[in-house]
Amino acid sequence: LKNPVLVASGTFGYAQEFQRFIPLKQLGALVTKTITKKPRHGNPPPRIVETASGMLNAIGLQNEGIEDFVHEKMPFLRKLGVPIIVSIGGETVEEYVALAQALGKTRGVDALELNISCPNIERSKRLVSQDPDATAHLVRAVRRATAKTIITKLSPNVGDIVSIACAAQDAGSDALCLVNTFLGMSVDIVAKKPRLGNITGGLSGPAIKPIALRMVWEVAQAVRIPIIGAGGIMNAEDAIEFLICGACAVCLGTANFVDPSASIKTIRGIAEYLKKNKISNIHTLIGSLQTS
Repeated sequence: LKNPVLVASGTFGYAQEFQRFIPLKQLGALVTKTITKKPRHGNPPPRIVETASGMLNAIGLQNEGIEDFVHEKMPFLRKLGVPIIVSIGGETVEEYVALAQALGKTRGVDALELNISCPNIERSKRLVSQDPDATAHLVRAVRRATAKTIITKLSPNVGDIVSIACAAQDAGSDALCLVNTFLGMSVDIVAKKPRLGNITGGLSGPAIKPIALRMVWEVAQAVRIPIIGAGGIMNAEDAIEFLICGACAVCLGTANFVDPSASIKTIRGIAEYLKKNKISNIHTLIGSLQTS
């Protein structure tokens, strides 16, 4: 990456929506909306609710499917001159494998992000990322199906995220992204009804940053592979905290809704911090937290 700032899946569309706001080629990398094998209509509205220091979303992975993505979205994306990370999701391991195989043949795709942690899809069982064995099984299957870089995105809705991270690493994931959103809800006290059509959704934004930061720090001490930190990063100072705690890069998500240019401002802010503190190599900043 030319810099450590990415835009998170589901918060940046397919980049075309942002091209009139920022110079896209300055991004460290771009993570697409999660793509599924077949088109998904998503959850019933309302889908987004503002909360104290954050927001809840229950989009439900609405997308047009892999065929549309390859033929309609990739021609634009591959011209941007930045790494393209395609987020993929599915209901079965076989669907992830099929997506990985299809995207492995697609020019311009630099990496795959395995979204095994989205909390707003209707499922009969736990999320894959809530079970170390299920996580390892899925990552291992995708690893056999593609030579592309694999980034596994983990859920914070677990008791022990370190064990899940280690399972993904040992199964062949090249990197980790943590964390996805926290499961939450909001209630209209007049109507006595949920404010989201899906009842529950994923909480993101500044409200989750302290917990996400702690999880990145814990996992960074246990794994050998790179970590992309995510969760409430709104500016350069937030991003630098994640780098100091062990993340090699960061993803901005909710910040893109607040300020479309947040990612570019964060890139510039990190550069200014490095210059001010006479840090010539950003790698010396990564994992530099002093705890004694």
